[in-house]
Amino acid sequence: MKKVIVACGSGVATSQTVASKVTRLLKERNLDDIKVEVVDLKSVDTHIKNSAAYIAITKIEKQYPIPVINGIAFLTGINMDAELQKIIEACK
Repeated sequence: MKKVIVACGSGVATSQTVASKVTRLLKERNLDDIKVEVVDLKSVDTHIKNSAAYIAITKIEKQYPIPVINGIAFLTGINMDAELQKIIEACK
C-alpha cells in the first residue's frame, strides 16, 4: 500500500477536508491501495520517508524527495484533476 500525506498548518480542518476528498476521488477510480494520511506540519519530515507524495496546503519553502501536490486544488476544484493525476503517477 502506498501512502500519501496531507498537511496544513495545524493538521486539523483543511487537511482533513482535502484528505477526505482525495480518498473519495481515489476510491471512485478503484485505487484503494493508496492511503491518504493527515499529519501536522511539524511532522512532515518524519513522514516523508515512507510516503509516495505530499499534498501541501501551505506554501512550501523547501525541496522534498517526493512529488509535492497542490492541495488548494482540492479545495477550489481548479486544476484538481491534474493534481490528482500527479498523486496517481507518484503511487505507481
